[in-house]
Formats: sequence, C-alpha cells, structure tokens
Amino acid sequence: MTRSVPWQERLSAGTEAVQEEVIRWYQETPHGQAYVPNMIWGTLQTEAYATVILGQVVDFLGVPDDVPAGVARRMQRQQVLYDGEHHYDVVLGEQALLTSIGGPEVMVEQIDRILRDIELPSLTLGVIPAAAPVDMLPTHAFNLRGDEAHVELVSSGVDVTERSELDLYREAFRRLSDAALHGDDAKELLLKARLFWSETRHG
Repeated sequence: MTRSVPWQERLSAGTEAVQEEVIRWYQETPHGQAYVPNMIWGTLQTEAYATVILGQVVDFLGVPDDVPAGVARRMQRQQVLYDGEHHYDVVLGEQALLTSIGGPEVMVEQIDRILRDIELPSLTLGVIPAAAPVDMLPTHAFNLRGDEAHVELVSSGVDVTERSELDLYREAFRRLSDAALHGDDAKELLLKARLFWSETRHG
C-alpha cells in the first residue's frame, strides 16, 4: 500500500505540527535507516541549518510561517541520538556536505556538529564520495522505519508499506551503504568539506 499526502495539506497549520509527528515516528522506531543524497539528515541538523531549510519549505509551499517553533521541535527530536534506546544507519551523499545551506558559516558549524556526533553509539554514518561507483542510481532520499518507507517528494510525502516495495527499499539501502565510506574514511570527507567551507568563509 502507498499513501501520498500533499505537503500543503500536511503543513496547512505550519511546520510545528509535522515536526511533532516526526518526533513520535523517531521515538517509536528503535532502529531506522535513512539515505539523504544532497542535504544533511534532519536529526543531525544544527539550529541554524534547520532554520534555513524550514524557511525554504515555508517560502516554497506558501504555508504558515512558524519556523522558530518548527525548528525547536526538530531540535527536540534529536534526543533519540542520546537516550541509549535508538540506533540509526544513515547514508549521505558527499553533495550533502557541499550544498550551500545558509552559507559558509552555517556549513562549518553543521559539519563540526557531524564530526562531534559521528562516533555516537546510536549512529552509523556513511558518506558516498561524489565519484564512487554505486550499484543503485539514480535514487531519491528515503527513510526506513519499521514496516514503512517514507519518501519526500517535491509536492507530497509518500508512505510505502507494501512488503515487496519495502524489500526493494531495503536492498537499495544495502547497496548505497556498501558504496559509502564509514569511520575514519567518512571523517576525511567531512574534514575536506569543512576545509572548503572554511576557505570560502575567509575569501
């Protein structure tokens, strides 16, 4: 079964209500997986980075502007990384480290945040190098939580629960994770991106 809900409907009351829903999803999902090719996974975003992202959402969709409240809830959801009861396998594309969200200052702070948390026991983080061979392309961002895959399209959020489709998402995640660098190798990509943004910041 696939269920699609337009973003303008889901966000008709603003961003805070949806963030509260996402908090419940994460709290109820002890082990989740996420693939995000061109932005930072929401649960690792800094306050400044999240403010830019949610501001873009509000501007694009024309929904009520409650960005500070939505950001506060997004920060609240990050407690699952520190409560000792959850684990998340996350794969980013290297492009996620190089897409300018808020400019160099925001990006340096954001990458420092990831470097700080990359060794959390609750997190397994991989980064796919831009030139890496990937046996699963092209594909869009998606989250796996329990018996559901969540996909965020331009116009809507899609929840997939059909077993055969979920098996494809799980296999896709396995292939993407196999293409990613982990541990010290992932840190090297993070440090490379940090150097880029630091040099950009200083002209």
